[in-house]
Amino acid sequence: MLPRILSQLDPRRRSAPANVTSARIRPEEAFFAIGDIHGCATHLNQLFGLLDEVAHGNEICVFLGDYIDRGPQSREVLLQLYELSQSRPDRVICLMGNHERMLLNFIDDPAGTGLGWLRNGGVATLTSFGIEVPEDAIHSGASVDLARQLEDALPKGLQEWLRVLPKHWSTGNMHCVHAAMSPNRPPEDQRGAVLLWGHPDFFSKPRTDGNIVVHGHTVVRRANLSGGRIALDTGAYLTGRLTAAHLMPGECRFLEARS
Repeated sequence: MLPRILSQLDPRRRSAPANVTSARIRPEEAFFAIGDIHGCATHLNQLFGLLDEVAHGNEICVFLGDYIDRGPQSREVLLQLYELSQSRPDRVICLMGNHERMLLNFIDDPAGTGLGWLRNGGVATLTSFGIEVPEDAIHSGASVDLARQLEDALPKGLQEWLRVLPKHWSTGNMHCVHAAMSPNRPPEDQRGAVLLWGHPDFFSKPRTDGNIVVHGHTVVRRANLSGGRIALDTGAYLTGRLTAAHLMPGECRFLEARS
């Protein structure tokens, strides 16, 4: 199981896993889904240890996006996931989150559409790459230079990897995305913006087609299965809790690394 290769963990801090049993959970194979990391590399390494303890030995690991911003270790998280996905592309799926999309928008148009990234956690990511951000960067025109510095700081191949991250991954009736799927459309007919940013009916209208959407993006107090949705973003950078789901036919087990 791949996380064991990476983990350098402190097994003392952990929470007891919770189990949800449901015949509706029908993946073709067991897999792990990992919620929004947001620059919390320490929690990610702790979580890998929990996955090791329950793994059957060949699970795919699906990361649901938002690896960067807000937390202090965005660089470390990106490098770790990039190296992991390159070494085992058959077992590691990294989805694009809206924060990865914002970073790329900043590189492409730092003085225009990408400027909002600095207001939404981008400063923490730049700082993690050793880039000093002026306090007035949003208004002073410094963003163009910051984008250049960021491109220079990204390791070879990493920007190209970010640009081709998929927006969804499916097995059986389980559909992993970053933010949401429209409950009004089948899984194979979804708009990319919805997968990254959400949908107004996602939480108010349960799916009725037997499919289950595994997602992050929206912070919840506890990971849960409800209305054809499995929510896994427990706000690691705010709460100190990073959550994953171990999904097997008929069963979902939540695992949580805590600080």
